[in-house]
Amino acid sequence: MRAWTLGSGSSGNALVVESGGHRVLIDCGFGPRALVTRLRAVGIAPESIGALILTHEHVDHAAGAERAQKKFRWPVIASAGTLAALREVEARWRRPIEAGGTLALDGFALSAVAVPHDAAAPLAFTLTATASGARLGVAHDLGAVPDALRSAFRHCDALCLEANHDEALLRDGPYPAALKARIRGGRGHLANTQAAALAAEMAGPALRAVVLLHLSEVNNAPELATQTVRSALHRAGVHAAVHAAPRRTPAEAFALSGVRAPVSPQLSLGV
Repeated sequence: MRAWTLGSGSSGNALVVESGGHRVLIDCGFGPRALVTRLRAVGIAPESIGALILTHEHVDHAAGAERAQKKFRWPVIASAGTLAALREVEARWRRPIEAGGTLALDGFALSAVAVPHDAAAPLAFTLTATASGARLGVAHDLGAVPDALRSAFRHCDALCLEANHDEALLRDGPYPAALKARIRGGRGHLANTQAAALAAEMAGPALRAVVLLHLSEVNNAPELATQTVRSALHRAGVHAAVHAAPRRTPAEAFALSGVRAPVSPQLSLGV
């Protein structure tokens, strides 16, 4: 399993995941032209993507979804609430998935988990590679960590987690009080310490990589976020690679090789 972030932050989010020659795109916060440019920068043809998976309908995650879907004829997988916001996607391309549901895709098994965020029906996802059994957890915008997410993310080989803000920087920063309250509220965004606590709780022999998403440009810094998460993992006795997804440029998120043992969280994957 291999993944690339195409950009991550309030100006746009997208993540490509590949396994066994199959690819899916998670979120599409860029218009088709910018999306194609970013895909080509990491050597990916948009026509090679088999499906678009959306976490929720906010513009930084879905701004280009309808236009890209029309251009490349991708099926769009999302909650019914998210799909309702995408009026230009024809019914034949809609693939609803609800919390607790699972879909079989070419190369992957996809499972959905409800998360708290101020959107219609936001979801986090796990993707399990059919060929290797490698498992990825993706949790984008969320204000708190529900128990169902903890259960879903156990024994993942890689995690892509929101680490939006440092609590002190947000508290002392320039945002108005109402926006600060929204961000740190239960339906807002995860702080570095919350992402670190979740990563450490999920840490185990399978975990090889943690990629931090949606860092605030004003209330966070990549070095601060990665150090917070890395320290929590080290205290848990796990030395997974940790890095923050670049805000404006595409980059490889992680590459896992090998085949996971089918009945155990132990695996022979390496980053």
